Amino acid sequence: MKLAEALSIRADLQNRIDQLKSRLKYSAKVQEGDQPSEDVNELYKELDECLSQFEGIVYRINHTNMQTVHEGETLTQMIARKDALKLRLTVMRDLLKHVVENDRYGRQEIKYVRTVDVGELRRVTDNYSKQLRNLDMKLQSLNWSVDLI
Repeated sequence: MKLAEALSIRADLQNRIDQLKSRLKYSAKVQEGDQPSEDVNELYKELDECLSQFEGIVYRINHTNMQTVHEGETLTQMIARKDALKLRLTVMRDLLKHVVENDRYGRQEIKYVRTVDVGELRRVTDNYSKQLRNLDMKLQSLNWSVDLI
């Protein structure tokens, strides 16, 4: 099985667990005199099975990510770099949005001045966006070529 397939299975299990959570909530409490739509004990069993599968697949994914090295970097390191780039981009985009907004509605209001170069900020933000896209493509490619350990 390829790593990408395992990631897809993990996502499916996460969705299934969320569905079971909702079904458990609706079956765990009903109006007086009503019967639950599903047997809570059966739902517990199904949840336990899904969580067991989830634990196993997550372990195998993480193990594979730690053992797979590409260009001197493990997949785990690449994922951490991707997460940091995403956070950096969020900060930079929020800053850019804040800097270019005009908060002044009339001449009597306080005037604000920029302390950063908007053009440079956009170039830097675009550069980080490009890095993130390239890293994401590399990770996607590796996910489809790496066998799950």
